[in-house]
Amino acid sequence: MSIQKINHLKELESESIYAIREVAAQFERPAMLFSGGKDSIVMFHLARKAFYPAKVPFPLLHIDTGHNFSETIRFRDNLAEKYKVTMLVEYVQDTIDQQKVTEEKGIGASRNGLQTVTLLDAIEKHKIDAAMGGGRRDEEKARAKERFFSHRDAFGQWDPKNQRPELWHIYNGKKKHGEHFRVFPISNWTEMDVWQYILMESIEIPSLYFTQKLEVFQRDGVWLAKAPFMEMRENEKTEIKEARCRTIGDITCTGVTLSKAASLQDIIEEIAATRVTERGGRADDKRSESAMEDRKKNGYF
Repeated sequence: MSIQKINHLKELESESIYAIREVAAQFERPAMLFSGGKDSIVMFHLARKAFYPAKVPFPLLHIDTGHNFSETIRFRDNLAEKYKVTMLVEYVQDTIDQQKVTEEKGIGASRNGLQTVTLLDAIEKHKIDAAMGGGRRDEEKARAKERFFSHRDAFGQWDPKNQRPELWHIYNGKKKHGEHFRVFPISNWTEMDVWQYILMESIEIPSLYFTQKLEVFQRDGVWLAKAPFMEMRENEKTEIKEARCRTIGDITCTGVTLSKAASLQDIIEEIAATRVTERGGRADDKRSESAMEDRKKNGYF
């Protein structure tokens, strides 16, 4: 890796650590959203650096849809045990059982969108006033509109037209009772930056990111991993393919990539050559032209 690239990554690291420290300084009960994906893993690594040698001074929060990859859950639990960090877990199934949301049925059903209600309930339950997320501006056009400190009203809603200026990295965390903030410390990172930083820092990640033999099927041009709770069409058949996850989320809407990438260097080279965006295989983003922005306005990550 070139000196220029290392310096670039160090600048991003410094910016993110500054944002995380600002959260700790300005808010009383912050938490860091954790999915077990590469972005949240990098964000937690940055938090450890921000407060070393002390422990990370806030809990991690995972919204568990119940339809996660089993490896993601094992990785989450192992990380919490290894670093002795508090891991708050809230379940979408509880929200369904409480009849606060209605579970989708049929072909293409997903719990991904139901996470919003569970997340807002968790924020209220744990009195979280700042929830840090691993969203990046290069991921999707709605996320490109986010500030580092993104204000949410008393209903947990986001107004993209009413965001506060952040000149000279001055973050305004003032809020009224009942309001909270979503904070995005790695906003300015790209997917390539994340992977090169993982390589540079030797950060452990789930093996789902590396090529392995998976049982998959194709739907609407997207390869999906087969799971017992996924209903298939009559013409859909599973195959064993060499594939990997480029992004990790709810199995029902997380597309996998047919790939030969077995190492971090392979992944970096693959991403450098691809013309498909990172979220190009996310079925939840394809439901409408403004799917992500609509979800975010209602309180999504």
